[in-house]
Amino acid sequence: MDRKIIAFIPARGGSKSIPLKNIKLFCGKPLIYWSLNALEHVALVDEIIVATDNVTIANIALSFSFKKVKVFRRSPENATDTASTESVLLEYFRTVHLLPSDVVILVQATSPLTESIHFDEALTQYFENKYDSILTCVRSFRFFWNADGTPKNYDYKERPRRQDFAGDLMENGAFYINSVENIVQYRNRLSARIGIYEMPSYTAMEIDEPDDWKMMEALMNRHVLSKRNFKDIRLFLSDVDGVLTDGGMYYSESGDESKKFNTRDGMGFQLLREVGIKTGIITSENTHIVERRASKLKIDYLYQGKRNGGKLQDALDICQKEGITLEQVAYIGDDVNCYDLLSQVGAAACPADAADKIKSIPGILILNKKGGEGAVREFIELFLSE
Repeated sequence: MDRKIIAFIPARGGSKSIPLKNIKLFCGKPLIYWSLNALEHVALVDEIIVATDNVTIANIALSFSFKKVKVFRRSPENATDTASTESVLLEYFRTVHLLPSDVVILVQATSPLTESIHFDEALTQYFENKYDSILTCVRSFRFFWNADGTPKNYDYKERPRRQDFAGDLMENGAFYINSVENIVQYRNRLSARIGIYEMPSYTAMEIDEPDDWKMMEALMNRHVLSKRNFKDIRLFLSDVDGVLTDGGMYYSESGDESKKFNTRDGMGFQLLREVGIKTGIITSENTHIVERRASKLKIDYLYQGKRNGGKLQDALDICQKEGITLEQVAYIGDDVNCYDLLSQVGAAACPADAADKIKSIPGILILNKKGGEGAVREFIELFLSE
């Protein structure tokens, strides 16, 4: 029988600091989704086990229709605040038939910035170096002190420069790798000859407290969701109201309508032209204001008004003219009439104040800026910097 590799995610329902945090929305998806999605795309992983005592968590974990995901209903005594993760692992081992040589990846859903490549690289390191177990760490360049006023990791009389300081390895708790045999023998996630897989510095945090949530979402957007295959983008499209503007409708005493645009967004379109990327505006409204703005920005394509097929059909029309596919399109939108197009383009983004349905689109980049406050420029700079 071949050795299996099993990813094991503890996800109890009794978190006190953040109730049901494992399924609380994080960057538009339940927190546990990000670990499941990353593991689903690791070829070496055979099964993903979600160990939970909570029916809602179980149902949500299965709702994504990932082929490798299974649920293990952990016992109430192993779902308390004082129960160790090892006790849950051992309970699982007692209920299923596993080989001693089977490999377990213990994964923490509270580390959503862990990507497929991290699991791939750590498993390769585990097998090639014949480690008994592996833990993940990040390199810290902080100076640490003892309570008695003595330094732990440097000589304060000769303070090193950062570039000359090797730093220290800090356990980040993202995941651990070990064999079934070792976990049973030592009753510990780590044992014998331990290897270290070093992860990027931005993965240092775990979600434990409410204050961690927003900081981790910002890191997720910057370091994970912003990683798109931008090199293939040939066309940049934008909505207007709520994206290029703040979504407000301004009327004069005579009833004339006006809109407020952000000049930095305008410069973003110029930056796109300079690197040969075509641009377009697609909006359900039909106004001379947008027509004049598009002309000033030298936009290549302007589609105004509601048409059969909506914004998706408008984008397909442009793609046909340019001889490209939707995979080569970047689009930023903010409301439900943008949903179909955002769900199919190669790079999708939305302002920070976009509708919740838009934020829930898998893989969408939720920007830090709001509509009309430079969100378009932020999106443009992200993929021009790749």
